[in-house]
Amino acid sequence: MFRIISGKWKAKKIAAPKNFDVRPTTDFAKEALFSILENTYDMQSISVLDLFAGIGSITFEFASRGCQDVTSVELNPKHTSFINATASDLDMSKQISVQRGDVFDWLKKFRNNKSFEIVFSDAPFEMEEKKYHELLSLVLNNKYLKQNGVLIIEHQSRMKLEHPNLTDTRKYGNVSFSFFEANKEDNQEI
Repeated sequence: MFRIISGKWKAKKIAAPKNFDVRPTTDFAKEALFSILENTYDMQSISVLDLFAGIGSITFEFASRGCQDVTSVELNPKHTSFINATASDLDMSKQISVQRGDVFDWLKKFRNNKSFEIVFSDAPFEMEEKKYHELLSLVLNNKYLKQNGVLIIEHQSRMKLEHPNLTDTRKYGNVSFSFFEANKEDNQEI
């Protein structure tokens, strides 16, 4: 069960089937994250890429706040069906594009196709640190971020992600958000 914090569907509780193995971002962390984002971006005019979307907690938060272009990438077919069904129930189907697939394969396949203001990743907490660095490389070196964009990686607080593009890390209990800026135009690999 998770709750949409703000926007059109503020306080809406969404219950996932009990057999889903998910860890939605806590309300406390989500509230803090969106407070930061709403001070930087106009939610109605940005595009968002939600990687490891799970059951859509972050996807629905963006859509509820008026974001018209949210792409959610998730491998588990039960989760993608759940996101699609919930988006339909909440009249968000035009805002949300659900892509089923492995995040790493998806990023390799669609590189340089589209850029986003916000790329959010909530990979499984047990993912190895080297995979986080691979994710960073795929997003930053393949123009998934617009120049004013931000990559946000949710991870365990005990993991410290070091990278030249790291601008900030915010800790909320055992969950942290690390913020990465886009590569400068002249540094991007083609």
